[in-house]
Amino acid sequence: MFNFFKKGHKNSDSAASVIKAPVDGDLIPITEVSDDVFSQKMLGDGFAVKPSSKEIFAPVDGKISTLFPTKHAIGITTKEGLEILLHLGIDTVELKGEPFEVHVAQDDEVKAGQKLIDMDIDAVTKSGRDNTVIVVYTNMDKLKEVKDVNPRKVAHGDDAQEIVYNDED
Repeated sequence: MFNFFKKGHKNSDSAASVIKAPVDGDLIPITEVSDDVFSQKMLGDGFAVKPSSKEIFAPVDGKISTLFPTKHAIGITTKEGLEILLHLGIDTVELKGEPFEVHVAQDDEVKAGQKLIDMDIDAVTKSGRDNTVIVVYTNMDKLKEVKDVNPRKVAHGDDAQEIVYNDED
């Protein structure tokens, strides 16, 4: 009846939720990522950041639902059930975890802005790979709208993109 305490919602109207930048760098639309799987939104919509720092932070509050053994990607599930894939670089799975130091574990509860991973962005680049950090919403059925990003320099924790959840009333 009353949704006053439902985070991300105001009364019964949908309200935008904000996804934070996971790393310092240049915020870009997902369509500009150099890998078609991401740029053509085959895994879902989202955004990317060309990093200028090695520290990768949680873009949302949630639970670590997937932690790849190769450390190149982390899945976070929000309390609303949105699955967010944080993918570190392109073709970095081939690096077998070398440039990554993980600071969280499977099933950990994390808060937006909590440090997740250190990525040696120079080692990724020296290996001939793209070090772009990609944020993808993999279960798009949860979302009514994904707003466009405004390309610009960001610091981790800055507002990066607004999403609107589907009404579940």
